[in-house]
Amino acid sequence: MNAEMHDRIATGQGFLAALDQSGGSTPKALAQYGIQQDAYDTDEEMFDLVHAMRTRIMTSEAFTGERVLGAILFEGTMDREVEGVPTSSYLWDTKKVVPFVKVDKGLADEADGVQLMKPMPDLDALLARARDLGVFGTKMRSVVKLADPAGVDAIVAQQFEVGRRILAAGLVPILEPEVDIHSPEKLAAEQRLREGILRHLDDLADDQQVMLKLTIPSEDGFYTPLVEHPKVLRVVALSGGYTRDEANERLARNAGVIASFSRALVQDLAADQDDAAFDAALDEAIESIHRASIT
Repeated sequence: MNAEMHDRIATGQGFLAALDQSGGSTPKALAQYGIQQDAYDTDEEMFDLVHAMRTRIMTSEAFTGERVLGAILFEGTMDREVEGVPTSSYLWDTKKVVPFVKVDKGLADEADGVQLMKPMPDLDALLARARDLGVFGTKMRSVVKLADPAGVDAIVAQQFEVGRRILAAGLVPILEPEVDIHSPEKLAAEQRLREGILRHLDDLADDQQVMLKLTIPSEDGFYTPLVEHPKVLRVVALSGGYTRDEANERLARNAGVIASFSRALVQDLAADQDDAAFDAALDEAIESIHRASIT
């Protein structure tokens, strides 16, 4: 494990940029950026376009380690290059931004009020490739829609089971059991989720730490026991469909939790902006998210 990267994540004042939209969410991300589906015919063309968008973000003068602690990459982005070097190397060596990679393969069908992660048959190979490329950690998402005890417990168990495999491979896992912001049982689901996470944290070895990516809670400060837990390297929050202004406002009321925003980060960026307008919009987004993360 890279000790300098570890220290940046543990103590740095900033947030994580989530640049990890994958196959299912890529068309929506491109459309938000101003590129409609009639602009490409194949998946390869689609991923070329989204890599160009991400490259524009990462190479912007606004995007540096001074405010952006880390970036979560889609696997295909990790395997590509930025300015002639592997993306993860560019992020760390040029920008001092710690690289992570999304490792899940999407969501299974809903059962017991949750969506577990689909099987990851190639996980070990992906982890080895990520480690060789100098990636620090991983991220994997599942979704809680209801406070069903069986479902929430299954979500937490799966996250920690895969998390242990990632730790064994020498990487730091970001566990992301997202609670749907529209859930009619959001607070109850968060209560069950926090209880389950605390139980599983106690089962980790003393020298093991995970990160947690959680929905901004209904009750301010609700995740403070996780923020302060010695086996949690950092707690980050997803925007979850909130606008950036609302996500920032809610995040700022949760001390110790930093952002890991995706849509809220890029919502004002557009393909037809000139470089000055693009950089200004990105700078404004980064600054507002940074302020909310260090409050």
